[in-house]
Amino acid sequence: MITASKSPSVLRRPAARTAIVATIIFVVAHVVLLLGITTPDKLYFDEVHYVPAARQMLLPVVEGPILNPMHPPLAKEIIALSIKAFGDVPLGWRYPAALFGALALVAVYLGGLALFASQERAIAAVLLAFFNQMLFVQARIAMLDIFALAFGLFAIAAFIHGFRQKRPQSAFVLTGVFAGLACACKWSGLFMLATCIAIVAVIRLMQGWRTRFADANAEDWYRPDLWPDFRLPHFIGCFVLIPAAVYLASFVPLYGFSFTDLVEAQRRIFADNTTTAIAGHTYMSSWPSWPFLVRPVWYLFEKVGDDRFAAIVFLGNPLVLWPALIALIVALRDWIVNRSRDAFLVLAFYLGPYLAWALLPRTLGFNYYYLPAATTASLVLVYALTRRGAPRWLLWAFVAVGCAGFIAMLPITVAAIGTSMATFNRLMLFQSWI
Repeated sequence: MITASKSPSVLRRPAARTAIVATIIFVVAHVVLLLGITTPDKLYFDEVHYVPAARQMLLPVVEGPILNPMHPPLAKEIIALSIKAFGDVPLGWRYPAALFGALALVAVYLGGLALFASQERAIAAVLLAFFNQMLFVQARIAMLDIFALAFGLFAIAAFIHGFRQKRPQSAFVLTGVFAGLACACKWSGLFMLATCIAIVAVIRLMQGWRTRFADANAEDWYRPDLWPDFRLPHFIGCFVLIPAAVYLASFVPLYGFSFTDLVEAQRRIFADNTTTAIAGHTYMSSWPSWPFLVRPVWYLFEKVGDDRFAAIVFLGNPLVLWPALIALIVALRDWIVNRSRDAFLVLAFYLGPYLAWALLPRTLGFNYYYLPAATTASLVLVYALTRRGAPRWLLWAFVAVGCAGFIAMLPITVAAIGTSMATFNRLMLFQSWI
């Protein structure tokens, strides 16, 4: 007798539904992110660094020094391909950012699905990530952060899926590939990889100590029988060799197979990213202030008419990101008191990419460095809002509030919409935001 559980169509249904939902998320996000993306029609903020570097990559022969050598080349190579396809125009510069912004939201969906095993909660996480305003702004400018974010989020999704498996090797291989791609865009991608490594190391250390919980259950973040066949060679391959190989491959189009040039490129990146900055910057801020949205970064603010201004501010939606701090406390409590696996994972992938900045010697920081943590905060929020006993409507009421905040901020988020001085003054709640 054939039962429903053995039916191939039933077995395929969850995967097919996931693919359909992921496709819908990608298409809708892709279209929305492209609206008005060509305004302004000139380079603004850090595009002045990355677009010229991408243009240089298209030259038959590179004359003079390599532009923007302080970051790995992959994101700039992707921008260069877009310029070649669409022309050296605003769409050519910024299209890849919109593309990877949409992919980042797909990665949030897959990560939420792997974590919560719920379509509803995963979709809510996507909406909160979109409404936090940070991802939206960064997905419409030719900078490197959105590329590192998208690859990093796919690495997180793969890792969370593998974490739940008895044999996580294949999922952890994907984690290594995506982490390597994230690092090849920007070295901050290392923070996602380091978080994964730290989680595995802690699990293995506790297993080596033969740690057991007296009242163990299936939802514990640590189990002594976790990954019985995952050995040291698997760990080295997934989290060291594969990311390193993928990362180094991104330099081949720029430097060929010259070992000397490759080493020098790494030395330059290391020097530029670990040197303590002396000079200040108008929009600089320190890492402890980022979750509180103390100091935004004004990417663009220029007069375009009588009392009309084109404005793009990287701030973050207070109606999403301030409550996320309360959700973090809830998750921390559940991890400590209940040993919750889901709480442990959402905390790790928020705190890892965020607190890593505290270890760097650089004194020059900006709140867009908070982008990865702000994005994974959507998972923390969904976790806190859907704990046992919470009413189902609470999650969607919060999503609606986040949407309202996002809409209210559009005049200072989309240059094509524009703002008046009255609207500007109304939205600037604090002196530090100006």
